[in-house]
Amino acid sequence: DRLVVAPDQIRTIIKIFKERLFTEIFPGRKIVPKTLIFAKDDSHAEDIVNIVREEFGQRDEFCKKITYRTMEEKPEDLISSFRNSYNPRIAVTVDMISTGTDIKPLECLIFMRDIKSRVYFEQMKGRGTRTISTTDLRGVTPDAYIKTHFVVIDAVGVCETDKTDSMPLERVKNVPLEKLLIGMALRKKNKDIITSLASRLSKIDLQMNEKEKQEIQNITGKKMNQIVNELLDVVDPDKTIEKAKEMFNTDEPTKEELNKATEKLFDTASKPFDNPKFRSKIIEIKKKNEQIIDNISKDEVIFAGFNDLAAEKARIIVNSFKNFIHENKDELTALQIIYSNPYPTRFLTYDAIKELAEAIERPPYYLTTDKLWAAYEKLEKSKVKGAGPHKLLTDIVSLLKFELGESKILEPFSYTVDKRFEEWISNKKRQGITFTEEQIEWLRMIKDHIATSISITKDDLEQTPFHNKGGLFKANKIFDGNIDNVIKDLQEALVSK
Repeated sequence: DRLVVAPDQIRTIIKIFKERLFTEIFPGRKIVPKTLIFAKDDSHAEDIVNIVREEFGQRDEFCKKITYRTMEEKPEDLISSFRNSYNPRIAVTVDMISTGTDIKPLECLIFMRDIKSRVYFEQMKGRGTRTISTTDLRGVTPDAYIKTHFVVIDAVGVCETDKTDSMPLERVKNVPLEKLLIGMALRKKNKDIITSLASRLSKIDLQMNEKEKQEIQNITGKKMNQIVNELLDVVDPDKTIEKAKEMFNTDEPTKEELNKATEKLFDTASKPFDNPKFRSKIIEIKKKNEQIIDNISKDEVIFAGFNDLAAEKARIIVNSFKNFIHENKDELTALQIIYSNPYPTRFLTYDAIKELAEAIERPPYYLTTDKLWAAYEKLEKSKVKGAGPHKLLTDIVSLLKFELGESKILEPFSYTVDKRFEEWISNKKRQGITFTEEQIEWLRMIKDHIATSISITKDDLEQTPFHNKGGLFKANKIFDGNIDNVIKDLQEALVSK
């Protein structure tokens, strides 16, 4: 174990650090930058703190120990002071600030202990990588100008020693996700199962939309990445040691204490999986996003032409959409508006159609605008225009109106809006109303916004691209203070038919 533990060794390192601090490390500076020292254990940290205070000739507030065994002050209060206040200038820790804690003004790391894990070492170095504004930095370090880099002082050769690489997380690829989820619920403490589940949930997390992420948090009280991290903590030896030190208030946990710490971490990681709603939601999200790719089988063409089976599948999809509309017409805002409210008095909103689009993706329907568009094109090709949906959320409005018989032609919503816009301009001309080039430019921007968002409000005029043209103030000026009526008139013409 390569360590700087003897008092003379510690003093030598601190002396050299002090001598070179304002000449080589941070030339021209006079205030000690925020510095974090990593120690082996609590006793080692105590020795370092005392020597730092002695060598710098400073009082207690200059250098503080921040570990789980800090008694005089709460560790969280010390961390807050280290982050936000002038003092302490130097903090000494073992594991408490090694990962997951942001100390943005930190400019210097000193290693007086070796690290065997490559991942853990990178996490510890990561404490210095946090960026910070000049104003915030100078708030705690007045003579600092800007944080352009951080310094690692390696007193034990930590940068040179071999470190272990992480094994692949996915280790049981042939085990279905459902079984992994049930395994955690049944408290099967198998390292391969735990890491594989963490790997798959991490991938699912990347595929989830914001609404799904919020649903997971509502069910479990945790974000998905927290659930994944808790699984990985179970198999991380450093986390086990850290937990044991915290639980038993010791620097050298026994084997029994380490086992109990592992049990505690495992129990924490397992709790979300006790909830069947969480397990079902994970499977639901996986099924929605999964794609099966066969790289083994060789394909050959056995038939080219229209297939009765494909048409039948299209009919099943369309019928499923019909059932969805019927079963949810009293539940979803968008359907309630269409069924119960006259369009001129109430418009669809972006949130309403987003809710609708997300609802059709859930079981038992598993529908998307792509699937529906392709199905209608298969069954009624002469009535479908445009090369499939243009990946706009508003295209679901076109699908809905076509199915309900309100539109005889299925075309992308943007096509419909473009045609109605030209009709609206023509009608205004017939009424003797003309627009300047600048007004036409604004009207087209409003039209494009409606095509992608179904509606528009005055607040939207403060967003891009309107903001770049002067925002609401400019729009109101261009239309002689009548922008409210312009928006209302145009939206009704483009959407409310």
